[in-house]
Amino acid sequence: MLHARMILPRVFASSLALAASSLRARPAVACAAAKHTLPSSVLDQQGAALSEAATTQQLGGKRVALYFSAGWCPMCTSFEPSLQQFLQASEDSGKPCSLIYVPSDRTEAEALRRAKGLGLLSVPFEEADALKKQFKIWAGAESMKLGPFGRRSGVPALVVLSSEGEELAFVPAEAQGVRALQSWPMDDPRGVWQ
Repeated sequence: MLHARMILPRVFASSLALAASSLRARPAVACAAAKHTLPSSVLDQQGAALSEAATTQQLGGKRVALYFSAGWCPMCTSFEPSLQQFLQASEDSGKPCSLIYVPSDRTEAEALRRAKGLGLLSVPFEEADALKKQFKIWAGAESMKLGPFGRRSGVPALVVLSSEGEELAFVPAEAQGVRALQSWPMDDPRGVWQ
């Protein structure tokens, strides 16, 4: 048991270092992703709808991703400290990122509380299922509602968006954990919102 306690922090630290190394310059990755549209509305941390101009202002100059997650999901909550470190490292390196929370929480109140706690913009609770179906990402617990087939990932997962609202990259955090953050194309100019 003592041996495991000594190794796990090293494994975590090396995975986080590996993900942070993706912030260094590297060639842009070509992506033949399908065209997607942005959420029809975005909420601030208090749950108030933002105008299109306010959303653009908040996201301008940043790399943007939809963050599919749930507060009841242990994999999600254990991934988030690393995600927050990644976001801070991206900010510190001059490559700021912003996430839009797509909730798999059980109630609207839980989703709003969670977005506020994480300090994230979010999509309205009633619009989340449409985005989950569009991007084929939902929690296993939602399979009865959204279908048992056609899902490419459960939660947590991120979909990095281009400034045109197209999927630029898929970050499979459910399958790969913190290492998945390496697949975020930080140097692709299509991912910086204007």
